[in-house]
Amino acid sequence: MNLLLAEVAQATRRLADAGVPSPRNDAEELAAFVHGVKRGELHTVKDADFDARYWEAIARREAREPLQHITGRAYFRYLELQVGPGVFVPRPETESVVGWAIDAVRAMDVVEPLIVDLCAGSGAIALAMAQEVPRSRVHAVELSEDALVWTRKNAEGSRVTVHQGDALTALPELNGQVDLVISNPPYIPLTEWEYVAPEARDHDPELALFSGEDGLDTIRGLERTAHRLLRPGGVVVVEHADTQGGQVPWIFSEEAGWADAADHPDLNNRPRFATARKALP
Repeated sequence: MNLLLAEVAQATRRLADAGVPSPRNDAEELAAFVHGVKRGELHTVKDADFDARYWEAIARREAREPLQHITGRAYFRYLELQVGPGVFVPRPETESVVGWAIDAVRAMDVVEPLIVDLCAGSGAIALAMAQEVPRSRVHAVELSEDALVWTRKNAEGSRVTVHQGDALTALPELNGQVDLVISNPPYIPLTEWEYVAPEARDHDPELALFSGEDGLDTIRGLERTAHRLLRPGGVVVVEHADTQGGQVPWIFSEEAGWADAADHPDLNNRPRFATARKALP
């Protein structure tokens, strides 16, 4: 075993003791980042090339600073995104939400589908949709100026059009024209603050996390926005907490002009997102 792999083993124990959920993964990821190699190449780093800055990175992760803030990058589906303070770090569970949305758009008989991502954050959802539905026209809406710095960085050179604005009043010029509205909105109840992982609670922006006493305030607003933006037959996809399964589809009710409202599980078979179709006239 070379020196770096021995240090990684020691770092893994330190991160585990600090309560980091994936200590081995993070210890290896930080080692690869600091030494400029891939994780599978750690054994090739010569002992003389060991960089002591590795332990600075480990200390930051030990203090529960998000891995992605330390490396400055986050991976989402086929994307590598720039992230840091001020923007919500995209999570793996959102990948299944986007996968469903991509399949839904591909199934539509539309040559150039029009897609809107509300509460866009890093732009992960919008960019994945644009990349995997090649002829789509994608608009990303984000309210926070701090988050928009990252949205714009990631969207540079892409086909995604970025807008600063409130998701609840956004893009009136697209009313009745959109094929799919998708959102990973804030959905954590304010009462759950103390139970949120330190990486999110202390580093993700509150605007991207919390939404009223039951966590559903923003989703209730998004229901009205989605209904306004979508064409008849258009689809809305909204992520929610696994504890909110069954509640969100009721927001997209037949009385409000929706059809086929349903919940869907993530890869861990937990209810993760709701979908509905704007009713035909």
